[in-house]
Amino acid sequence: MGCENCGGCGQHCGQELLLTEAELALLRRLGETPFLPAASAFDMKAPVYLEDREHSQEEYAAAILGLAGKGLVRLDYDIPLANFDYAAYRDCPLHGSMALTGRGQEILEQIEIQGIEE
Repeated sequence: MGCENCGGCGQHCGQELLLTEAELALLRRLGETPFLPAASAFDMKAPVYLEDREHSQEEYAAAILGLAGKGLVRLDYDIPLANFDYAAYRDCPLHGSMALTGRGQEILEQIEIQGIEE
């Protein structure tokens, strides 16, 4: 079985991991705040994240999906954040959360220690 985007096989094969600016910003934000809100329509095609304005909603949706696809973030629409006001997400019927995976935490630590290449 081959890797899925560097590390997907658990072997840490040393392949390059490419991140967009929005993915990197969200990864760093999750390093500061372990759980962030996420919402979606019933089709779950485009996650909604409204807490930061550095990037557009479309860029954040792509970043969340990209990080989840790389195994760096777990997105759970069935685990909403306790005591979080989802009023800004009222147009979305699904309210959930996202958090770093163990691999996401490892990558974030590597970025903080080694830096990144542009």
